[in-house]
Amino acid sequence: MSFLARPAMASLAARVMQRLTALADRRIASSLLGRYPEYPRNTRELTVPTSFGPARAVVYLPGTDASTGTAPGSTPDSAPPVHVNFHGGGYVLPPIQLDDPLCRFLAAEAGVAVVNVDYVVAPQHAFPAPPRQAYEIVRWVAGRGAEHGWDGDRLTVGGQSAGGGLAAAVARQALEARGGEAPAIALQVLHYPPLDLATDARDKRAAIAKPMLRPWMADVFDSAYVPDPRRRTDPLVSPAHPSDTADLTGIAPAFVVTAEYDLLRAEGVRYAERLREAGALLDHYDVPGADHGYDQKDAETARDVYALIAAHVRRATTPGPGNTPRENQP
Repeated sequence: MSFLARPAMASLAARVMQRLTALADRRIASSLLGRYPEYPRNTRELTVPTSFGPARAVVYLPGTDASTGTAPGSTPDSAPPVHVNFHGGGYVLPPIQLDDPLCRFLAAEAGVAVVNVDYVVAPQHAFPAPPRQAYEIVRWVAGRGAEHGWDGDRLTVGGQSAGGGLAAAVARQALEARGGEAPAIALQVLHYPPLDLATDARDKRAAIAKPMLRPWMADVFDSAYVPDPRRRTDPLVSPAHPSDTADLTGIAPAFVVTAEYDLLRAEGVRYAERLREAGALLDHYDVPGADHGYDQKDAETARDVYALIAAHVRRATTPGPGNTPRENQP
């Protein structure tokens, strides 16, 4: 075990990283706010009550079609669908503002209200707090549409990096709840997600010699998030690990995005294949020549991938042939 993989040291390192990245994230976010200026920032904030404390969220509202006066995903008599977004950051960093370009893009191109969530992070809130809170938030969003101006019955979830891992965990919890108060998730978008924390990062291989993610980062993130290594095979943490053999039939349909050079690519591919076997994989796209977090620096590649995500979200939330809600599918 490396020095940083010890839970106490990982917790200390994670707290230092939180402080050091706060200023850097603000600088990066200020530049990202100017990306895709054709998509204006029409937002409001709200607070979601959860058993882990109140969660702040920024809601991105869709624009209107000049010819109809309605959002692209809605009709004159209906509210737009809703997409819940979970940011990345290794389950440790809280850079909610870094997803601003994606949220604006999806609101405009998919015609959805995007709820960008500031969820609890480790080490202050270790596993299982983040995925449990994420699920509570999605349930709340599904049931509060009439109050807040979106259609909670047309719901999708997604996230980048750790946020993608949380989106997968939300879909898994909805599958296990099966009916009752479980939200009907029309689509899960998993964008370069970590899906196997049980396998040591040193045993993972990337297509390039020096990928963006390094083993020492995994030591800090994984040990701060799940201090007990025995719990890292939990299905809400590592659904791509071979130890998880549960039947996923009925889980929310998925769009999985991996990056060619990403250290996490192999586990994303494995999970995509697992979803395919369960009849739940709508599409898997591997971004060529890209590494983990590519979209923060490469605006044009990001635009292409965001467009694919928006198309899947719009298709999943638009009533019509081939877009039957999940609970009515065979």
